[in-house]
Amino acid sequence: MSYPSPLWQPGPGEPARISDAPPSAAPAAAVPARPRRDGVLLWVVAALLVPVLGLLVLYFLRFLGPAASIVGMVLAVVPFVIVWFAVRLIDRWEPEPRRLLAFAVAWGAIASVAIALGVDALLAFLTGGLGDVFSSVVQAPIVEEVAKGLGLLLLYVGARRWFDGPVDGIVYGALIGAGFAFTENVQYFAVSFIEGGAVQVSGVFFLRAVLSPFAHVMFTSLTGFAFGLAARRSLGTGAAFRYALPGLAGAIVLHALWNGSATFFNFFELYATLQVPLFVLFVLGILALRREEARLTRARLGEYAAAGWFTAQEVDMLATGAGRRSSVAWARGLPGDRSAVMKTFIRDATALAAARQRALSGRDATAAGQERALLQRTTAARAALLAP
Repeated sequence: MSYPSPLWQPGPGEPARISDAPPSAAPAAAVPARPRRDGVLLWVVAALLVPVLGLLVLYFLRFLGPAASIVGMVLAVVPFVIVWFAVRLIDRWEPEPRRLLAFAVAWGAIASVAIALGVDALLAFLTGGLGDVFSSVVQAPIVEEVAKGLGLLLLYVGARRWFDGPVDGIVYGALIGAGFAFTENVQYFAVSFIEGGAVQVSGVFFLRAVLSPFAHVMFTSLTGFAFGLAARRSLGTGAAFRYALPGLAGAIVLHALWNGSATFFNFFELYATLQVPLFVLFVLGILALRREEARLTRARLGEYAAAGWFTAQEVDMLATGAGRRSSVAWARGLPGDRSAVMKTFIRDATALAAARQRALSGRDATAAGQERALLQRTTAARAALLAP
């Protein structure tokens, strides 16, 4: 199948018929609860991360000491919070479940770091050490990006229903990268504090928290973007893995270039001439993907509008950021301030568009049931908004 653009959302499945029952036929009392369960795989992995976290804490306390570890952790929170809010802005159009966002952060901060430390220790034992330059420019990018990419693979397999496209992949990948950077920053800041006190840790903080808080985020987002393209084309796990390999390769190359900039080049010159333009391209790419999400929302909700579930004006409102903001402001002026109800209406309508796309692609057997539930929810929200 050919696609009009790399961002195009295909619909290879046979379109499901949308009921032409009038919206009033779905009473608010009949609204079922949202499905809360994800794959057992993720819950098992999350449980296994708990003892690994304990081992990492012992590692830091043993080798860095409590005081330096606390200093490192406090400082590492700053860039993590910056990244967290930036990623949440990206994720505002169709927010992912918070439990999956938490899993992504935990995988990056705990599992990826543990894997990287374990592989490093094994290679050091087998080879006696391959040198700082090789370790930084070759070994670390490969081991760390593969470790982070495994978390994306787990999300693709274990939470496939919530993995709809490139934006989702970028969100999950960015948070895995942010989690990894958090733990790595704890170590860097703690070591700097031990070796040079406040002066040295201030310089390291400037380099890692001010100049480059999004470095790991950008690297792993490439892998997530590739998985997202695979999700958009409704590929199985094996095909998605092969699809993600170019993204992983790109992440490794960017990571190696970043690590090598301080070894082989003038860091600040390369930062200004390459890293900053790459970050600008990264932001522009996300904006393009967000526009594509809006186009998809308009297209899918337009099908419901043709069957009488939404008005054309509601579709226009739901498919633009400006329309959403103005609708929330309007609802705030209704008796009793109904802005929370409007936000629920917007969220469920966006989820409805995504559920219909999953039904069209045929990759989610539960999508049809979710469509019916979300239709009832949006109908109930509209009735609450327009109630006297």
